[in-house]
Amino acid sequence: MNRNSFTYLKIGFLSCFLVGVIACKHDDENEFTFNGLDDSYTIERLKVLSIPTNASGSVTWSINDSIISQNSELEFISPTADAYPLTLKINNKGNEQVFHSKIIVTKEKTPYSKYISKVLEFRPAVGQFMNEIPEYLPGNTTANMLQKANESLVGGNSTMISLGGYGGYVVFGFDHTIPNLNGRDFKVLGNAFFGNDAADQRSGSCEPGIIMVAYDRNKNGKPDNDEWYEIAGSEYFKNATVKDYSITYHKPNENKTPVPGTEFWQTDVEYIKWSDNLGNQGFKTKNTFHAQSYYPLWFTESSYGFSGTRLANNFYDQNGDGSYWVGKSYEFGYADNAPNNDEASNIDISWAVDRSGKYVKLPGVDFMKIYTGVNQEAGWLGEVSTEVAGAYDLHFK
Repeated sequence: MNRNSFTYLKIGFLSCFLVGVIACKHDDENEFTFNGLDDSYTIERLKVLSIPTNASGSVTWSINDSIISQNSELEFISPTADAYPLTLKINNKGNEQVFHSKIIVTKEKTPYSKYISKVLEFRPAVGQFMNEIPEYLPGNTTANMLQKANESLVGGNSTMISLGGYGGYVVFGFDHTIPNLNGRDFKVLGNAFFGNDAADQRSGSCEPGIIMVAYDRNKNGKPDNDEWYEIAGSEYFKNATVKDYSITYHKPNENKTPVPGTEFWQTDVEYIKWSDNLGNQGFKTKNTFHAQSYYPLWFTESSYGFSGTRLANNFYDQNGDGSYWVGKSYEFGYADNAPNNDEASNIDISWAVDRSGKYVKLPGVDFMKIYTGVNQEAGWLGEVSTEVAGAYDLHFK
């Protein structure tokens, strides 16, 4: 073989080899689109670290020998400052790649608080404690009342606000993400208690509020509409619970002649008109125990309303003569539904569901919305109204 023939064969062989390598590389790129992990990642404790892969196939994230996620994107949060060895395995059609890194969790520069850090919205429904808790003063605006809600709920020395009847709500946030760990994750404080004379041991003054939670996925510092999820409490999947319920309250004429009822406490049984999307309508009664307006006086609207999940009525007339009304505590998952020292006032983030009722896996939550979940009047006790007296992270140390 002459030198030129050898050269041609050599070039041809190398060309075929390179074509094969390029083809293999192309196939590999189709199989593994992930470019690898950084050597390390740093995040403050109680903040979420997100590492996307956009990888196809099965994905497994591990710390030491414990699997922490099998999602394409890792969302990692830790309440403890430490270093965590991270392993990522991507398996596609039998081809596996393994990547190693380290997550360094640091202590925050400014100490966090386990309590509410800011109230973002306060929009109560009508009720006998309206304009009293918190107190409305002539000339107060929505901004003034929001500030009063902040003064009531922020920090460890929180007091109480009333949300009024069905739908009235408050939205608040924390200075860190409450992590979704094993067990229950946060507590919502209210003023519920069990009655000594109640036939049911877990009954008394229990005014359950629906709890919504939001994880600030886009990190814009506010809860967006597509970030809210409902905590599916014990009543969520029951037939008596109404989804997509709506109610409208109409501003009363405070100067009209009252229509007293047959009971001594019924000052005006045609006080505030309401209607709902189920064809029901009626009036909220003014009672003799509270003479002030039950309509939020800083609202300028002639009517306003709310929508959400409505729970079945939970108060009943135990004695049958109207003298002793009792509110039954639901098993779990609601605000102001059980005493603050009871396990039922602790909430698990894993109970969160989307709008179709499917459970979602959140790394944690940054915001909460609490709203009164029952549309009922309990005799002389007045409307069922959720009260909120604070909230805090159960994992915080």
